[in-house]
Amino acid sequence: MTKDLHRHDLFDASYGHARIRTASGILGLSVLLTLGFAAIEWLAASYAGSLALMADAGHMLTDASALLLALVAQQLARKQPTARSSYGFGRIEVLAAAVNAIAMLGLAFYILSESLSRLFKPQPVASDHVMVVAVIGLVVNLLVAWLLSRDQTSLNTRAALAHVMGDLLGSVAALLSGLIIGLTGFYAVDPILSILVCVLILRASAVLLRDSYRILMEQVPDSVNFEQVAQELQVDPNVSEVHNLHIWETAPGHVTLTAHLQVRSLEQWPDTLRSIQKMLRDQFGIDHATLQAEPQHDDVNIKPHALKETTQHEQRISPI
Repeated sequence: MTKDLHRHDLFDASYGHARIRTASGILGLSVLLTLGFAAIEWLAASYAGSLALMADAGHMLTDASALLLALVAQQLARKQPTARSSYGFGRIEVLAAAVNAIAMLGLAFYILSESLSRLFKPQPVASDHVMVVAVIGLVVNLLVAWLLSRDQTSLNTRAALAHVMGDLLGSVAALLSGLIIGLTGFYAVDPILSILVCVLILRASAVLLRDSYRILMEQVPDSVNFEQVAQELQVDPNVSEVHNLHIWETAPGHVTLTAHLQVRSLEQWPDTLRSIQKMLRDQFGIDHATLQAEPQHDDVNIKPHALKETTQHEQRISPI
């Protein structure tokens, strides 16, 4: 008789929900706030003739797109694993973060080019209008940043937050620009402050691209010491050797490990497996470990059916 297989027996459902904590309502509200103010700020920047204000408006428009992308990615990441996507869809958060970072780089270079052009040919700026709009933008960005800062585990949300922090700096720069121009008439301060904001945006983008690259290339997470994990695996008295050790993130915050362990006694493997999985979870935050037991080459006391029983036992134990 063929045994019926249910979906929850085939997949680890936690992959579809790995540490996705930001509520959809928060992201949706952030999108509305950012997009609405971006339109108002762009009109005000055109009227006032302020590059700093226009740069901030353009960045807020990019932010709205980034937040919308984060919202879509979050919804897709919640989908259950399938036969084709057995790891789930959590990694789409990383793709969204990479796209957002690239968009930030493009915007920063554009503003930098315009700022350098205006630095040598300063243009008049209506400072009073700039300051009023900048203060409103500062309040909006603070509110959105506070909403997004409630989730620091998602790379996707961090990418969206980086956009908003860039906007926050843009609002501060626009406010200072309007204030200095109003007091001194020094119009060149507008592109100068824009250049400073661009430098900070470029730095934040580089960090996001580095983190996205690390996950997409399945590198060892920064939070885990590869050598230390290898040493701790061999602390167990039943483990004589560790090889084929791999550690990576299947999704932001969801660390996965696979390894082959050479053991002294296959009969003791069930207890060894439980002990090692608990150690990995408690000490390193590795919540999904797939471990394969192998007998020592000089073990002459292995029962013919021992390896088969061990394999069956591994299949029955759910990952910690």
